[in-house]
Amino acid sequence: MMEYNFELNKVLEEINKINAKTVLLQFPDGLKPEALKIADEIEEKGNVKILIWADDCFGACDYPVIKTVDLLVQFGHSSPLIAKPLV
Repeated sequence: MMEYNFELNKVLEEINKINAKTVLLQFPDGLKPEALKIADEIEEKGNVKILIWADDCFGACDYPVIKTVDLLVQFGHSSPLIAKPLV
């Protein structure tokens, strides 16, 4: 089993910085088995509601536009992409 560094400290810092209440997590198919573990940790440490995007993800340009979340975090092969949703 491979070990991954999901840099959750950066995610938690951004949650605190913008005072996010609802966070959407997006994973490529290969990382989806880790999604619940990551969501639980962020939810517990960040005191936020976590949603997991279950649809396919084909890279950094393939992100959902969900206006009801405070923060979108897209995990992949490099550092997590952290973005505020488009209004």
